[in-house]
Amino acid sequence: MQAYDWQVVVQEYGPLVWQTAYRLLANHADAADCFQETFLTALEVSRRQDVRNLPGLLVRLATTRAIDRLRQKSRQCRTDACEVKPLAASADPLDQLEAQDLAGQLREAIGELPSQEAKVFCLRYLGEMSYRQIARELQIGINVVGVSLHRAKAKLREALNATDATDEVSHEQKQR
Repeated sequence: MQAYDWQVVVQEYGPLVWQTAYRLLANHADAADCFQETFLTALEVSRRQDVRNLPGLLVRLATTRAIDRLRQKSRQCRTDACEVKPLAASADPLDQLEAQDLAGQLREAIGELPSQEAKVFCLRYLGEMSYRQIARELQIGINVVGVSLHRAKAKLREALNATDATDEVSHEQKQR
């Protein structure tokens, strides 16, 4: 078994793990929790088995932890009022509000995807991994990566379009 100097590992790969978690969560506290969980899980994995690709493992774990948090927040959001983040003063507030809304809808839709499709989508577009890297990291075939990615994009497109249609109906009803 490999022995890692975890201080060096965190220093070297911490920015990658942070970026992966924060891109999905867009929340400092949630990303920090995800960051810690990722390294704790990686430590446990390294104690049980040899790790062939430490950065790949860390990105996969961060993605999985972030998706789990998105699902948890999505469930909470259904029962509680969801928070709206303050807007930065530098850009057009309407554009920022729309971008925040779209990002929130995308995060929620990713949280609703089946686990494998969510992981593949996030590793590809947020982790910027190739199909081959994703296949190796998730231990699935390259064709499965392609199919999962296609399904994820179709479901996300459908979810975002459904949200747009619902928003338009609500807006028209308010105008009456």
